[in-house]
Amino acid sequence: MRRLLTTIVAAYASLAATQTITPRTGWTVTADSFQPGNEARNVLDGNTGSIWHTQYSPTNAALPHAITIDMKNIINVNGLTYLPRQDASLNGNIGQHKIELSSDSSTWTTLAFGTYYDDRSLKTTPFTTTPARYVRLTAQTEAGGRGPWISAAEINILSAATYTAPATSKGVWGATLDFPIVPAAAAVLQGSGKVLLWSSYRAYEFGGGSGSGTTETAIYDPATGTVSRRVITNTQHDMFCPGISLDAGGRIFVTGGNDAPKTSVYDSNANTWIAAPNMKIARGYQSSATLSNGNIFTIGGSWSGGRGNKNGEVWNAVTNTWSLLPGCPVAPMLTADAQGIFRSDNHGWLFGWKSGSVFQAGPSKAMNWYTATGTGAQKPAGLRGNDPDSMNGNAIMYDAVNGKILTVGGAPNYQDNDATGNAHVVTIGSPGTTASVAAVGSMANRRGFHNSVVLPDGKVLVTGGEVRPVPFSDAGAVLTPELFNPATSSFSTVNSEAVPRTYHSWSLLLPDATVISGGGGLCGSCSTNHPNAQIFSPAYLFNADGSKAARPVIDSVSATSVAVGTTMTVTTNSVVASWSLVRYASVTHSVNTDQRRVPLRPEATNGNTYTLRIPSDSGVALPGSWMLYAMNAQGVPSISKTITIRVS
Repeated sequence: MRRLLTTIVAAYASLAATQTITPRTGWTVTADSFQPGNEARNVLDGNTGSIWHTQYSPTNAALPHAITIDMKNIINVNGLTYLPRQDASLNGNIGQHKIELSSDSSTWTTLAFGTYYDDRSLKTTPFTTTPARYVRLTAQTEAGGRGPWISAAEINILSAATYTAPATSKGVWGATLDFPIVPAAAAVLQGSGKVLLWSSYRAYEFGGGSGSGTTETAIYDPATGTVSRRVITNTQHDMFCPGISLDAGGRIFVTGGNDAPKTSVYDSNANTWIAAPNMKIARGYQSSATLSNGNIFTIGGSWSGGRGNKNGEVWNAVTNTWSLLPGCPVAPMLTADAQGIFRSDNHGWLFGWKSGSVFQAGPSKAMNWYTATGTGAQKPAGLRGNDPDSMNGNAIMYDAVNGKILTVGGAPNYQDNDATGNAHVVTIGSPGTTASVAAVGSMANRRGFHNSVVLPDGKVLVTGGEVRPVPFSDAGAVLTPELFNPATSSFSTVNSEAVPRTYHSWSLLLPDATVISGGGGLCGSCSTNHPNAQIFSPAYLFNADGSKAARPVIDSVSATSVAVGTTMTVTTNSVVASWSLVRYASVTHSVNTDQRRVPLRPEATNGNTYTLRIPSDSGVALPGSWMLYAMNAQGVPSISKTITIRVS
């Protein structure tokens, strides 16, 4: 009980400065069902020992169940807290749910949905500030599947003192997605657009050492709006703090972490996790990268599995074996971190490139080339301009055809060190040559622990982070994302997120050209657990008057599996001005080595039929699953079609 009370206090302490618990004086509440003695009014009485419980005698009332609070006045609502019953029983804990707001109890807007974890801890759902008088919480499932009943001890409403309607010219943040885990890693699944999430051996905390062979996972399905939880034990792999890459078949390839030698692979087509061979070197906090030949390279990772000498190795996709690369030493890419090797070989910014090579853009100020064929090789690629070591910064290949990489933020040390707002464009060419580096306009905010996503139009959305990186802290959290425009080499701010996204946060591009941003925390009863996400719709999805823009539609594609250097014919419903491929991606600890964008120019056009050629080098157009986008003259993107580029 003492731990539970600590968790409740910490949860309330985690509320953002703009979120306050609203006084409930004069409020009323109704529910679709109640058991006499357990009326709906109990959720407002301030007594954690009393509960609302739906009818269970003489008969059970069927799911779903809804409870509606009338606040009597318009309030700037930006969150809800739900405290499950605090006695010995878990009966009635809310699982799948949605939260809606209304000003007149007639027209309702969904501000949050998802699935809560099945325990007694306080559940906090923050969302974008919205004026409303009525709040409705609908329970669609009982969290443990124990019956059709629902219960609650207390419900509080969070609010802001002021409200300013967000301008669609700066994009729109959608409903909050509640997860039954605190996801520290995520990947978008090919074809379906579902989002695979995972934490560690427990839903809300990590083990901090040798693993337990268990990983808590969840899948968000945008098509149905549902979130399902699944505990993975068959691979005997606690997949917290791993390296992640999407292989040539679009599978999620996860290495090391808490169970440092392990390799696990998720096949989205079969919805199965399988164990792959252990790495030669145990690792955690390493990075990995898919290569032009379909193999996967990894290096670094002294957070677990011993410290130091975490030199490169490669997984062979044909033989399903790992091999050491003695010619790929980790030493040239180390930062001068205050915590030494434990941190200095973490989170490499890796890019698979031509002829089986890998370009390492950071976080060390020294950049390097690695050759991941034969016994391996390494060659310096120069310094990243005047940028210092930039641990927990980002690197994004926004134009692979021209070898363009944007690097943003990070700090000289892993933690307790001011981050920078620095931004550079690194241009790479032939493997082994010195990279070209140009400083561009700095971000408006210093950031570490942030994430960056390349959009179909080549712009880069930077989300979250904090000005002075400190693990498991939201102090100095940056809520306002920024958008980098390569045409002007400058940043502009967009509308703010509702939730701090700092250590263990992530963001990913979805097939519909929106961006999902989530996670942060995974620290047990700490105050910075964020088991949720929001989806951002960039301004390119709206007209000037705020209405939704008409989107081009890709009607057909002549081939969904193509080789490099070949063409495909694409038909649309309207005129298209530009095209791009963006690779499906994965992310953890601000590292996303999968994403890259390939702009395409039609070789031929016949009405609304276009002939597109895939780049001829598989180091540019890496093997694997890609999202094909069509954009009209106004820059509005289509929903993507999945294209597989085969191993050359």
